Amino acid sequence: MSYSTNYSPAELAAMIDHTILKADATKDEVLQICREAKQYKFATVCVNAGWVKTAAEELAGSGVGITTVVGFPLGATTTAAKAAEAEFAVKDGATEVDMVLNIGLLKSGDPEGVRRDVEGVAAAVKGQAVLKVILETGLLTDEEKETACELCKKAGADFVKTSTGFGKGGATVEDIALMRRIVGPELGVKASGGVRDRETALQMIAAGANRIGASSGIAIVTGGQGEGY
Repeated sequence: MSYSTNYSPAELAAMIDHTILKADATKDEVLQICREAKQYKFATVCVNAGWVKTAAEELAGSGVGITTVVGFPLGATTTAAKAAEAEFAVKDGATEVDMVLNIGLLKSGDPEGVRRDVEGVAAAVKGQAVLKVILETGLLTDEEKETACELCKKAGADFVKTSTGFGKGGATVEDIALMRRIVGPELGVKASGGVRDRETALQMIAAGANRIGASSGIAIVTGGQGEGY
């Protein structure tokens, strides 16, 4: 596969959500992620909602955004719960919200239910935060991925995203290309799950991603090999 390597470390950093979503993350670890984000100038840190306020205090005035997750990692909570979670996170300082698609509704043949679920969260954060929708592509057929992308576009999402990092599989070049083809230039595409080095990140960007979610952000921008999400 041919792809551009003409990205400086700063340009790559500006496309990365520096991520810590593990259940046993400590306050010190969250603060360390924030300090790293300030040093490397990552787009955002991505933390669980309980750490948003901590991150907001540490990152105040830095220019680094704060992403959090809602309905995570299964997507099977109610729309009202997702919307409330998003609203509280925005009040605490979140600038971007990554919600998990209701995968069960999609597989049950209820596209309107899926659309309404995304719309509910989109309405809750409209004008306050960027909304990304996690499709959990490893659980979907290509047809389901296409349908999900179309529904997210109609429902007012700003991005579609591959994976939680906790489900089956992660980001693939093929899925990124499919998602970009369906959403066109109007929405962003975030590659997450298994992106741990510069080469993989560049392949995702070449396929259509304009955001990378990874706990290996430093390895990506420095040319090393990361581990984890």
